[in-house]
Amino acid sequence: MAKSRKLHLSPSENPWRGQAQVHLPLRKSSAVRELLRRIGMGCVLLLIITLVVYLDHSSYVDLTEGDGVSFLDAFYYATVTMTTTGYGDIVPVSAHARLINALIVTPIRVAFLALLVGTTIEVLANEGRRALMDAQWRKSLRQHTIVIGYGVMGQSAVATLIGNGVPAEKIVVIDRDPHAVTVANRQNLAAFEGDATARELLHRAELPKAREVIITVNSDDTAILITLTVRQLNHGAHLVASVRDVENRPLLIQSGANAVITSSDAVGRLMGLSSISPYLGTVIEDMLTPRTGLEITQRMISTAEDGMRTSDIQGERVLAVIRNQTLRRFYEAGSDVLQLGDEIIVVRGVSPARKD
Repeated sequence: MAKSRKLHLSPSENPWRGQAQVHLPLRKSSAVRELLRRIGMGCVLLLIITLVVYLDHSSYVDLTEGDGVSFLDAFYYATVTMTTTGYGDIVPVSAHARLINALIVTPIRVAFLALLVGTTIEVLANEGRRALMDAQWRKSLRQHTIVIGYGVMGQSAVATLIGNGVPAEKIVVIDRDPHAVTVANRQNLAAFEGDATARELLHRAELPKAREVIITVNSDDTAILITLTVRQLNHGAHLVASVRDVENRPLLIQSGANAVITSSDAVGRLMGLSSISPYLGTVIEDMLTPRTGLEITQRMISTAEDGMRTSDIQGERVLAVIRNQTLRRFYEAGSDVLQLGDEIIVVRGVSPARKD
């Protein structure tokens, strides 16, 4: 998977290599930016020593050539001094030059060594910290939604979830594309990069504890294989999958999907309705777009609504009633009077105040 900080260590140096770790959205700076910053600091220290020696070059002697010290010689002296190589071919001969070396050059050399050692320690510490954060995040994850495939459909599904009140921290994205993982992080979502057919990756995404799984990959074959794998690891999660070919829909149902959306068929229906009646297509698209215009949603009835007729509910239009895990559409018998424990599917208008 794409790392928040890509670190290239040997297997003996990196005990977590090969384990999929989560990309958490909070990230102050990248590893490349931090490395460039430290390289810049090292170059500044090198330049300071070079200027100190060159501006006082008459106080130094080149024992090899027996002549004065040029700017190139000063740069060479700064390099071998700061890295503690110290060949001894260029040396300070005056008392004040030696004092300057003791008070200025030596502290800079110590600072450079601290910078070098600190960079190495931070690289190793960051990898360990990432593993610790990964373990803590996984331990706290329960009843979440896993979205496999973060293309256009996956992003629309997540937007709908968040628009209907699902917290972003309860959504985990899995995608093979590093760019998709980056996009998910920018939208404050935790994400894994990798193949969702791999059991290890699904376990690290805490699939057995997930409440819902949404599969929106580009290949029907892959969707079927992922569905089979997901259902083996989690028998109770609500599983929604998309397919491109309507003929593959029965295979996904048999593989364990609770609901299957035929993407090409759904788009074709909307296009056909829009061509027959532009207003009809607009209304349907409006209902599918969260937090604007018309909104379709499912909710539990309140205590005050117990015994009410569906037509008496104010501000909403009841399309269906869910009672004892059975869907009753508004025109079917037994759907007109509500009972405590019922869920209803309603259409309602979204006011500007609710959009905020």
